[in-house]
Amino acid sequence: MHRDTPGRIERLGFRVDEATKDLIERAAYLSQRKVSDFCVTALADTARRTITEHEMLVLSDRDREAFFNALINPPTPNDRLQRALADHKHRVAPQE
Repeated sequence: MHRDTPGRIERLGFRVDEATKDLIERAAYLSQRKVSDFCVTALADTARRTITEHEMLVLSDRDREAFFNALINPPTPNDRLQRALADHKHRVAPQE
């Protein structure tokens, strides 16, 4: 009996060497899952971790202190920043 898994309509295809295939099959067997289910879960978990790592900013104690000090006591905008803001307002901000 053929049974489609709901929600799985896209396909990925790739080749692996024999040792990698054996490793994946062994891990799937040990976790009592089908190879395809094991691979989809492992790939999705790794993708989520990778995205999280790239979206997260980790600061050192010194950097964190400098950041919060700048928030609490912001420096006076210099000429270059003031020109950039004026340019931004001219290009992006709505005209009234």
